[in-house]
Amino acid sequence: MKKKEVAGYMDSKENEKPMLILRDIHKFYGTNEVLKGVSLEVKKGELVTFVGPSGCGKTTLLRLIGGFTDISSGDIILDGQRINDLPPNLRDTRICFQNYALFPHMTVAENVGYGLKINKWPKDKTAARVRELLEMVELEAFGDRMIDKLSGGQQQRVAFARALSLEPKVLLLDEPLSNLDANLRLVMREEIRKLQERLHITTVFVTHDQFEAMAISDRLVVMKDGRIEQVGSPIEIYEKPANEFIAGFVGYVNFMDGRIASIDEKTRDAVIATEYGKIAITLGQDDVKTGDEVLMVIRPESVNILLDCGGNRQNVLCGSLKSYMYAGSIAKCTVTIGDRTMIIDQYNPRDAQHFKHAEQVEVEIPRSVHLLKKKK
Repeated sequence: MKKKEVAGYMDSKENEKPMLILRDIHKFYGTNEVLKGVSLEVKKGELVTFVGPSGCGKTTLLRLIGGFTDISSGDIILDGQRINDLPPNLRDTRICFQNYALFPHMTVAENVGYGLKINKWPKDKTAARVRELLEMVELEAFGDRMIDKLSGGQQQRVAFARALSLEPKVLLLDEPLSNLDANLRLVMREEIRKLQERLHITTVFVTHDQFEAMAISDRLVVMKDGRIEQVGSPIEIYEKPANEFIAGFVGYVNFMDGRIASIDEKTRDAVIATEYGKIAITLGQDDVKTGDEVLMVIRPESVNILLDCGGNRQNVLCGSLKSYMYAGSIAKCTVTIGDRTMIIDQYNPRDAQHFKHAEQVEVEIPRSVHLLKKKK
């Protein structure tokens, strides 16, 4: 089956053309619409991660790109060519599944070279390519070993090497680290990122773990109910979430209601009126104005907790300490202020012993707070 070229894409310069384009993707299972008009462009060499709660459509989208699920409507364009109707083996994509999908009756080398054999590579070229791939994933001494004799991390590397054997234009990773223990996940995450950057291979990663997504990605695509909620770098998504769902999904967060009482247009200093008093902040955004009802997005690590209480200082609120869990480099606190409970992360907590017996504490709200404008 011949790939169809899409007008307008093949004429653009090679270095300006996105490697992967998703255009208005819809997917129905019966009357259930799982994907509701997803559009995205992925640059060559970029690692993009789809993240979101279970059932948001991220795995379905990955399977559509790989050709394992039929698309209902929309276009999937790979390197300027429409690939909607191509079967998986004729798409220039390769996938690492969650369970690795390795052949237990084959050796490591046979698994890695399976795609090359199917594509009728000469034996000498296949052997050379397999050696190269095993060296790449640091398994050159394991070529003759059977799959069931490998650890989970080693199996993951074999699956990764096999996916790379035919040098695909896009690598698809379907939660490939979910079966590993916590420490090994950290190691393999770093190894995947290093390999991806060294090979400059366009990669689409799917995970439900938002911390993993932030650590490994060039850009995050946050999904909910079959739609894209926000696309941006990890720091953009974390520091400037587009809505309350994203703020709460990516990392821990405290919310506080308020109204913008005043804005100094020269300095961009603003005062937020809250039920606990006035909070002074420095605005880092242009989508709010005086009088707007807002939701303050306050990250736990940005808040200071103090032993003193009873003073009347700007941005300092008095509250009751409910819990203080000391864990060496960090202490996690919960403080009740009025009817609201705030989570606070205290790093390098030198006053841990004092806090254990404290009842009243002060909480200092930072000036760098992101605001979400409330809908009227």
